[in-house]
Amino acid sequence: MNKNQAQGTVKNIAGQVQEKVGQLVGSKEQQLKGLEKQISGKAEKRAGDVKELVQDAKDLASDVIKNK
Repeated sequence: MNKNQAQGTVKNIAGQVQEKVGQLVGSKEQQLKGLEKQISGKAEKRAGDVKELVQDAKDLASDVIKNK
């Protein structure tokens, strides 16, 4: 797990909590902020997923070249 994946996951969870608190206290503003945070967190996690895939591909290519 890379930095973006971890931070994205944390941000997504924080957004879920913020959204639920907003629902409990009846604050549409907090609900929306929570949803925004979730979207941002999911995007950051996906960026981390892509980084990890690229790194895995680079590692695989490097292994293939070394074994020739």
